[in-house]
Amino acid sequence: MVRHEPVVSVPSAPGSPVRTCIGCRERALTVDLLRVVARNGTGNDVEGSVVVPDPRCRLPGRGAWLHPRLDCLNQAERRRAFGRALRVSGHLDITALIRLIEPDRNGLVTGRNGEQDQ
Repeated sequence: MVRHEPVVSVPSAPGSPVRTCIGCRERALTVDLLRVVARNGTGNDVEGSVVVPDPRCRLPGRGAWLHPRLDCLNQAERRRAFGRALRVSGHLDITALIRLIEPDRNGLVTGRNGEQDQ
């Protein structure tokens, strides 16, 4: 049986792309999401690939989109969504994402543009 997800209307400005968060699976405008890409592990005895943030959307390769929130990051990791979305097998190091998304002492999270999200 094929499951169809309900169509969710996302308000968009003309020409604003809409992507799906790999953590919560909600559709959102790209300005509200953080693009991530997989890079080959280099240095620091890292084997496999490293998932790095791409806030300017300029890095080459297949990208995935994620809300810059810890709950979405945890859901994506638990569901093993990074490997599927980025089409990478093996160990994926997400410490760079954790450092970026980790809440500061005020409980706020730094978003894609360096702004504070609630």
